[in-house]
Amino acid sequence: MRIAIFTETFLPKVDGIVTRLRHTIEHLQKYGDEVLVFCPSGGLESYCGARICGLSAFPLPLYPELKIALPRPEIGQQLAKFKPDLIHVVNPAVLGLAGIFYAKSNRIPLVASYHTHLPKYLAHYGLGMLEGLLWELLKAAHNQADLNLCTSSVMVQELREHGIDRVDLWQRGVDTETFDPAQATPEMRHHLTQGEPTSQLLLYVGRLGAEKEIERIKPVLAAIPGSRLAIVGDGPHRANLETYFAGTPTHFVGYLGGKKLAAAYAVADAFIFPSRTETLGLVLLEAMAAGCPVIAARSGGIPDIVTDGVNGYLFDPQDPQAAILATQKLFAESDDYLNLRENARSEAENWNWAAATGQLQRYYRQVVGN
Repeated sequence: MRIAIFTETFLPKVDGIVTRLRHTIEHLQKYGDEVLVFCPSGGLESYCGARICGLSAFPLPLYPELKIALPRPEIGQQLAKFKPDLIHVVNPAVLGLAGIFYAKSNRIPLVASYHTHLPKYLAHYGLGMLEGLLWELLKAAHNQADLNLCTSSVMVQELREHGIDRVDLWQRGVDTETFDPAQATPEMRHHLTQGEPTSQLLLYVGRLGAEKEIERIKPVLAAIPGSRLAIVGDGPHRANLETYFAGTPTHFVGYLGGKKLAAAYAVADAFIFPSRTETLGLVLLEAMAAGCPVIAARSGGIPDIVTDGVNGYLFDPQDPQAAILATQKLFAESDDYLNLRENARSEAENWNWAAATGQLQRYYRQVVGN
């Protein structure tokens, strides 16, 4: 099958959407499909055998890390040569609208997938009054598709409640070979704790954006005597966070990838994730694959991954003390803590990218067949 993917974000950017797309493209190509990717230009011409059509783009004013690529005639020319059996638009916003247009005008089967909970982001950027309008725009775009995919059962239900039709679940996946407890190294523990390896180490990994609510970790850090916090990642909110966490034992690490990121997860004592805007939270699965128990907000798609008291702890994001109590409970009893680590790894082993991509291929065949 020939599949044209339109995505608003791709390599060299690092985030959960790009991670899913990387593994999906890798497995689609491996299984014999042909993939053409339309995305903002990042200097790549191909990835795992898939051709990349990078389009010139400009930074989004509120979020300079995100690049906006506008539709242009080149897209139609490339599609005419490629002759796709199906078009898949990922988080349709600007470039994705071109994918929808060409799919409808050429009667090409269309799949759309929802990965970023944009309506919930708005309040964190002073635009909460636009949430209703954004849902209407999303509904108009997604209802053009023959199938809409979400990455958690909660988001499937929420899209349906907002009038989006033909919604189904695209199962989660994680690389359990890269992310493994065996990747822990004394050197990474020393680095993340800034030379205090015997201290309790709290870890956050992800984009440093206002919508991630990373400030909520500060009271937790203060409530665990002698603990330290490592924040891995980067983003437009970093300078504000550095000011907010000044004077605390917090280390802003920047981006890590590959085995270094796997080692960071594996040496941490707890992965703490306060975001209430997650459609899934892929970093949670990566942490769990490395045997790191999770403390996360009971919100969005997170309860699909974390079972409270089994492989981590969920807390009520409306209660300012809940994250503190959950973290204290995590560290209170050594036997339960070891069970949490083992259970976290076991849960992650249930999910892999080969199975997730196999499910996606079945969806593709269903849409094309219909």
